[in-house]
This record gives sequence, structure tokens and C-alpha cells, in this order.
Amino acid sequence: MMIPENNINPVVKNIPQALSVYINQVAFDLQKQGKNIITLSLGEAFFDIPEFDYNDIDIKKGYHYSDSLGLPSLREKIAGYYHKHYNVTVDSASEILITAGSKPAIFMCMLTVLDKGDEVLIHEPAWLSYQEQARLAGGEAKFIPYHEDSINFKAYFTDKTKMLILNNPNNPQGKLYSKNELVEIYNQCKKHQVFLLVDEAYSDFVIDDDFISAGSALKDKDNLFIVNSLSKNFGMSGWRIGYVVSNKYLIHQLLKLNQHLITCAPTLLMLYTDKHFDKLQNSTLPQAVKVTEKRLQIIKIIDSMGMNYLSGSATFYIFLDVSKFKGSTFDLSMYLLVKHGIAVVPGIAYGESTEGFIRISVGVEDIEVTRFALQVINDTVNHTNISHDELQKLVLAANLPLME
Repeated sequence: MMIPENNINPVVKNIPQALSVYINQVAFDLQKQGKNIITLSLGEAFFDIPEFDYNDIDIKKGYHYSDSLGLPSLREKIAGYYHKHYNVTVDSASEILITAGSKPAIFMCMLTVLDKGDEVLIHEPAWLSYQEQARLAGGEAKFIPYHEDSINFKAYFTDKTKMLILNNPNNPQGKLYSKNELVEIYNQCKKHQVFLLVDEAYSDFVIDDDFISAGSALKDKDNLFIVNSLSKNFGMSGWRIGYVVSNKYLIHQLLKLNQHLITCAPTLLMLYTDKHFDKLQNSTLPQAVKVTEKRLQIIKIIDSMGMNYLSGSATFYIFLDVSKFKGSTFDLSMYLLVKHGIAVVPGIAYGESTEGFIRISVGVEDIEVTRFALQVINDTVNHTNISHDELQKLVLAANLPLME
């Protein structure tokens, strides 16, 4: 049955596919065709995670709803984790809400504070879903270019600005915001009555404890949302467990949304994560550090090839400068994927000021495979010209879907 287009919410209809998800889907489609794909596009690290026993979990309890704020004992463990590792004091009873992944957590934060037409400021490079979630919440995304210093963020505030988003550590750059930067930005937000949302989903992918949580840098949580992800840091991205840290009042507002949209995070997954929290942490935290160290090794390879990138020391991403390529980074990414079997994410997904970059992830492939892919990327950037029309023909000839 055909549904008339005017029966679809125009906000939803006009939202594009998530570009990184589209790239990964094309990569999966090519793999189904028997093609070998070098995966530098996935937003996850592949950890060796022990298979802990389910027999000590109350499986029958997992069949049912649990506390909409999240399993109390798991909230206590998260609070303890933030205090031990990041020097942040959190009341587990009233200042944490666990939900089904950090994506809905971010969206609910926006729904909590945005009114129709309010603006959300986002520092680039910006994770691609921030903008679309702002639109879904009735707001409008505005961007601060990646090269702008934090002291100048105030120049981007308007009377409509309601929220500012930082991704710390940053996906895709790997940038870490210093304590001074966090304090400067938060003070600007409070002065203009703007909420600060800090997405800390990659907080474990650092070396030498360089990461500073907003909860540690700032004196209060008055205008502050901190979002994080157990499933990301524990290398279990398929297990949708994310959480928000904020003040008691804002958590209560979020709770109402969680009750109506999610009810609760998956009970069985919370029971399992709670039961094995310390063992999971002891197993995965060293691996998170190891993949971040691997990133440094890849950086040395990139340096030896004379390629440029945005500076950063955290996460398992590198934001590679490919501005020499004669064409869009989307076309470059699709050409690399269809012609050479190399999956990367184009920089336009992360903001207008970052169109000349591509994101590569070092969380999946080994170093030698990544070295080979980087050489192909470098050669392609410097020596290949392809028109958008030619690329479209290549995609269709490979029986792949075009980007909507």
C-alpha cells in the first residue's frame, strides 16, 4: 500500500539516514556478496570479553520490568566508578538515570529542555546524531567550527540558544577538553542560562588518566547533563545500556520521559552487568587503553606517509585530512568502499567545517591491514579523480543502495 508523502511528519521525512550507519550497511552488503572489506568505519572496538555465567542471575526476574531509574545496585556501581576513576561525587539514588543506551539518553535530555525553535550549539567535529536529535526534539542545530577556541564560544550564543553539546573525548577527533576549557565553557553557559550536555561515551579510551570528566571539573550540576555508555566503554555496543548524571531535579524530569518512552533499560542486561561489573571493568578497561595505544602506533604510520589529521590523543578514531582530494569526501568514501573494499566515514557527517576529513577507526583491523588501507587512501587522495555521476554508476553496478 502506498502512503501519501504528506501523511508523514515532515521533520522525520527530511531527516537523512545516519551516514556512518549507511556506510556500514553498504560494507555489510558487499561482505554478503563475498567481498573482503577492510573495516575502518565501525564505531566500536572489538574486545575479548569473558563469557561470564548466567546461572547466578535471576533469569525470571529478567523477564520483567525493573526500576525506571535503573537497577539501584547498578546505579551504585556506576556512582562508585565515577568517583574512583573520575573523582566525581554522584548520589546514586537521585542523580543517575540508566536507560537503553546513550542515544536515547541524549535525546531525552534535549526533550527535557528544548522548546520549539530553540537552538542547540554543537562543537565540531560533531557526532552526526546530535543534529538530527535536536530537530526531532523541535530545536535547531547550530555549529561551532572545529578550530574555534573555547574562549570564543560565547560569540555563537544567541537569544535562542538553549543547549551546548561537547563530546569529550571527541568522536571522531580524539580531542580531550581540559579542565580550564570545561570551566570556561560552563561559565559561559550559566551566564546565558544555557544547558551544557557533555557526552563522555569514550571516557575509558584514554592513556595515563588524561580524561577529565565535566563532573570533576565543575563545582555543580545546575545546568549540566553528563551522558555515558556502559555498552561503549565495556565493548558491548549491542547491549544498550547508557546513563545520565545530573542534578536531582533534572533527573526527575528525565525519569518521566524514560517512563513513557522506554519504561526501563533491559532488566536482564542490567542484572548481568551489575553482577559482573567489576570483572567486566577489570577485563575491558586494559583493552580500552590498549586500543588507544594502538591508535598512537597508527598515528606514527600516518606521519611517515606525510598525511595530516586533527590532533587528539583519545578514543580509537583518527580524523584524517583528505582535503587534497578533488571531490567530496562522501564520494571519496564510497569510491574507497566500492572500488577498494575500504570502509571509512566521510567528514561531512561531522559538520560543515570538517568536510575535508574522513574518520578511520582502529578498533577492528590489525595494524598491518590498517597500514595497507592507509596507503591506498593516500594514493587515492593524491592521484584519483572521479565524478559524482561515475561513482553513482559504480554503486548501482554493485547492486548497492544509493544514499537517500
